[in-house]
Amino acid sequence: MRLRHVLGLLCAAAISVALVGTASAQDKTVKIGGVYPLSGNAASAGAHGKAAIETAIDIINNAHPELGSLPLAKNAGLAGLGGAKVEVIFADNQGSPAVGQNQALRLITEEKVVALSGAYQSGITLTTSAISEKYGIPYVNGESVAANLTERGFKWFFRVTPVAADFAKIYLDFLKDMKAGGVKTDNVAIVHENTEYGTSVAGVIASVFKDNGLSIAQDIAYSANTTDVQGQVLQLKEKKPDVVIMVSYTSDAILYVKTMQSLDYKPPMLIADNSGFSDPSFIKAVGKIAQGVFNRSSWGVGPPGSTSFLINEMYKKKSGGDDLDDTSARQMQGFFVLCDAIDRAGSTEPDKIQAALKATDLKPDQLIMGYKGVKFDDKGQNILASGLVIQLQDGENYVPVWPKDRARTAPALPYKGW
Repeated sequence: MRLRHVLGLLCAAAISVALVGTASAQDKTVKIGGVYPLSGNAASAGAHGKAAIETAIDIINNAHPELGSLPLAKNAGLAGLGGAKVEVIFADNQGSPAVGQNQALRLITEEKVVALSGAYQSGITLTTSAISEKYGIPYVNGESVAANLTERGFKWFFRVTPVAADFAKIYLDFLKDMKAGGVKTDNVAIVHENTEYGTSVAGVIASVFKDNGLSIAQDIAYSANTTDVQGQVLQLKEKKPDVVIMVSYTSDAILYVKTMQSLDYKPPMLIADNSGFSDPSFIKAVGKIAQGVFNRSSWGVGPPGSTSFLINEMYKKKSGGDDLDDTSARQMQGFFVLCDAIDRAGSTEPDKIQAALKATDLKPDQLIMGYKGVKFDDKGQNILASGLVIQLQDGENYVPVWPKDRARTAPALPYKGW
């Protein structure tokens, strides 16, 4: 009897330990830092980015088998970590590189996050990723396109999005196609804000165009926090370029469109470098007077029932009814790539997550974006990222117009405006 009693106690203890072990695995939380502009001029973009990450968290932490081949959707939590849940500690960078840097430091040293995501503006991604590099913490960026971000020799920085050079080539090939069809595209002007994003992207576009025999007739820089762009618009009106390429954040994109209307200026072709022109608040504010603006994108909602359509429906519940735009979708994709690497690493140790990121090889059917896949080079850049040209047509919706094999309709010219 005594032996049975001892054996019973031992079995009970073993069961108890097993249950505790299971509970701790299920209750374990993987903390990731998210640095976004939740206040300031880019607050709308930050809010939509936050909603995108929150949608991704829902997909990862709860089983969503309806989302097909999307990694982490089938199971509840990270299977590689025993079903651990993902938690994001959001930090407001306030649109300031210095504030963003301090927030990244706080997330790493105080919140003890295992990785970082963000930070929308390239200038803030520059400073926050420098802190991540210093502390040896993986940093995955889904949306910043400044060329120099992956030219610093960093070992902990990974970027999923296409970059400025990719988009410059898209603009170049698009304009060549338009010219072949009889559209005048020889005289190009670039208008850009003067932070890391605008300056870097404008420089890359000018370089790519020059290398292909197309010079930039005007290069107009302006302060990102300006409240008056009449001078810049009047310069365009005087020189009459065939094509105007805008590299702007949301508040200034809205300001430019309103100023163009007030000064009755319509360029024959207006191309936006995503960012502010993709923000849902831009569409709401001035979409009706910016008809015909071209933009670049890698995102499409897709037909009803598709993975991208279902994810967009989930996102709308967190965004107040707004659809995913290209920027917020790229942010979500970047976050999925980070969490997939953590899951495959089966660990929250930085070096193991870093190794898993380096080994990433995702296929098109595993993504929400229209990329050819995700695979990083030695600099941390996704070499399979790609994009297309979209246009604001018939109200307040962007539709794919180029290349032809991915277009839903033909490009409409000249720029209509209002």
